[in-house]
Amino acid sequence: METVLAAPVSKLQSPVSAMNETVLIGTRISRLALWQAHHIQQQLETQWPGLACRLETFVTKGDKTLDKPLPQIGGKGLFTAELETALRDGRIDLAVHSLKDLPIEDIPGLTLGAIGSRADVRDVLIAKNSWTLATLPEAAVVGTSSLRRQSQLLAHRPDLKVCSIRGNVDTRIAKVLHGDYDAAVLAAAGVTRLEMDAHISQWLPLEVMLPAPGQAALAVQCRADDKATLAILAAIDDQRTRACVTAERSFLAGLGGGCSLPVAAYARIEDEDIFLLGLVAADNGSMVIRVVGNGRDPQQLGADLAQEALAEGAEVLLYG
Repeated sequence: METVLAAPVSKLQSPVSAMNETVLIGTRISRLALWQAHHIQQQLETQWPGLACRLETFVTKGDKTLDKPLPQIGGKGLFTAELETALRDGRIDLAVHSLKDLPIEDIPGLTLGAIGSRADVRDVLIAKNSWTLATLPEAAVVGTSSLRRQSQLLAHRPDLKVCSIRGNVDTRIAKVLHGDYDAAVLAAAGVTRLEMDAHISQWLPLEVMLPAPGQAALAVQCRADDKATLAILAAIDDQRTRACVTAERSFLAGLGGGCSLPVAAYARIEDEDIFLLGLVAADNGSMVIRVVGNGRDPQQLGADLAQEALAEGAEVLLYG
């Protein structure tokens, strides 16, 4: 779980006095989304004693359309558009997102006021009989709606039958437990935040399953001209996490893609350098392109590695 970052600023320095109303935090209605929103609320209220926050819930297109795989209904803004509209309209002050769900394009009038410290970036396998990726029976049915996960699964186990699975974390785990699937791949952060660790049969190593850009990080959007809100959000912004996810999302942007493409990226900081791993794969796992690099400028690093991946054939894998 993320930790509170900075000590509270004194009331004399506090921008809270400039805020005349309760801070309205927008969130989706799933149990995980509510956990994330409450987590941000608790961090803000810890940093700014006396700050009043209230959650406002929204149902997004991604929440409503559960009968189709995500790539078929489009990857941009599926879980964020309704909250962004509410932000622009002034109905809420903040919107809390899983960063990996947030489109890479800048939204006019909005900005990322804070990126929280990151949880474990790995994916996990939820499987019957405590099966691992190595011990799953031949032709086992594995649920995921992510082409990124599908391609990496099939690269290691081409015999598996990968099928779309939709719904929140609880629903997808229940579908495995009830026998609809032999296994499913989920983000570790969501499973652990909901204290459902007991259902994990394997933590997938990064060598096997590289995460989505921005995975396990929480993003807080606000209006770009809302100085008071930007000031209170600065207290929970993790600059190291921001640098890492900026590199990852720059890699994705350099490939011209959104969150529905078979693209993965993970960055870490050692000393002052950012080390970035990027991956592009064929949907069926038959070809995987991996690139690695390091640098000080996260946007430039991501863009450079994207060009390297394109030069190695990523464009054909992504766009035919």
